[in-house]
Amino acid sequence: MSVWRQFFAVQPVTDTPAGGTDRLKRALGPWALTAIGLGATIGTGVFVFTGQVAAQHAGPAVTISLLIAAFGSVLAALCYSEFASFLPVSGSAYSYAYATLGEGIAWFIGWNLTLEYMLSASAVAVSWSGYVTNLLGSIGIHLPEQLVNAPLAKAPEGSGAFLSLQATGAIINVPAVLIIAVMSWICYVGVKLSSGVNSFMVALKVGVIIVFILAGLAFVDTSLWHPYIPPQTSSGHFGWSGIMTGAAIIFFSYIGFDTASTTALEARNPQRDVPLGILGALGISAILYVGMSMVMTGMVPFTQLDVDEPVAVALDAHPQLRWLGMFVKLGAIIGMTSVILMSLLGQPRILLAMADDGLLPGRMSRCHARYKTPHVATAVSGTIAAVVAGVFPLDVLGELISMGILLAFAVVCIGVLILRYTRPNTHRPFRVPFAPVTCVAGAAVCLAMTLALPKETWERLVYWTAIGFAIYAFYGYKHSRLHASARTDNGAVRDARSSES
Repeated sequence: MSVWRQFFAVQPVTDTPAGGTDRLKRALGPWALTAIGLGATIGTGVFVFTGQVAAQHAGPAVTISLLIAAFGSVLAALCYSEFASFLPVSGSAYSYAYATLGEGIAWFIGWNLTLEYMLSASAVAVSWSGYVTNLLGSIGIHLPEQLVNAPLAKAPEGSGAFLSLQATGAIINVPAVLIIAVMSWICYVGVKLSSGVNSFMVALKVGVIIVFILAGLAFVDTSLWHPYIPPQTSSGHFGWSGIMTGAAIIFFSYIGFDTASTTALEARNPQRDVPLGILGALGISAILYVGMSMVMTGMVPFTQLDVDEPVAVALDAHPQLRWLGMFVKLGAIIGMTSVILMSLLGQPRILLAMADDGLLPGRMSRCHARYKTPHVATAVSGTIAAVVAGVFPLDVLGELISMGILLAFAVVCIGVLILRYTRPNTHRPFRVPFAPVTCVAGAAVCLAMTLALPKETWERLVYWTAIGFAIYAFYGYKHSRLHASARTDNGAVRDARSSES
């Protein structure tokens, strides 16, 4: 098979992975899958981004920004749900791309999915470290600055620094490394334990959010919502342009619902339960986000929310609610912990799927005989995520994560449309409504979002992609199962022709 043909060769659509279906433990039902999606979604977005978007871009109309972002996420979620019911495998967008757009595109998406899962764990671990350091400081425990900050930071614009990074003088972010190590161990010993721990943390953080909303309602001053859409001061700052800019930024707060699709091989009834988990997680997240932002902007002027802890600011403005402050900080820490856990749960299953297809070394597809988890891939993912969390700052990681997931979302939307034309009669337990419009709109929204990211993010993506395709060229292309199958088939044809002659 020529290089070009193999690059666009598609994987035969099957619900049976290369390594069989009994390597991983089928222990997840619809509620567990919904909790996995919530665990990966509700975290930094609800506790940080809602306040910052309100203060900088949308004002009280941050609720509109949230609803617009939720609409864009729903388009992608519907496409994920059809694929997850049609092709219940662990590779998420990577496997979906392989079945529709070809091996090369699938490799590109799989490689960039690490920007969502592995680097998402790292980014949230950095934010988690900040909250923990703040909480410890409030009780008199002060950690050395050199051990709670990243040794690298974004360089000033136009500095000419490589990848726009510069040294800070810090050594390593120790709390971020430690939380990655602990969550990786939980993922290593079993999906059931991971799911149970996550469900517990999801219940706690959702409970904290609900308590905040209910307690805060009595202190809402509706005059703070007027004007609901503040007059525009400049492009992207208030007015409708601010609402749309806010939607683009806060869109990333919904990232995580697709983690449920990576556990399809561990779902008891993936055709039914995975779509329920994906859509359930997204719907619950949207309701909580809108409720939280409404109460916050009603408790204090939105201009006061441009901080890392906007919920705490809203509580501190009302002495009667200060008893809730410690619970909110703990809720934020727990919320981010579950995001880290679910990100580290999803990444090894992407690597497993790629190794099953021969694009990564076979060791990545090994599953623990006792725990029934992809233990090698989990160890590798955890190690890399810990190193990245200890070295890089939150803003750099956040931009790269956004790029990776938006590209994956766009490919999934396009893939559903392609399969509707190439395999129209195949049974689909879940079907995207109004597929042509939904799929095109979903892909267009996601690709448009990537254009709003900084130029430096595109530069880093080029370097990251170059590394990825170097690995594909020197290993993946030669060891691909599709390539091996083509060589075998061609050899059989040549042998048949020789015997005939």
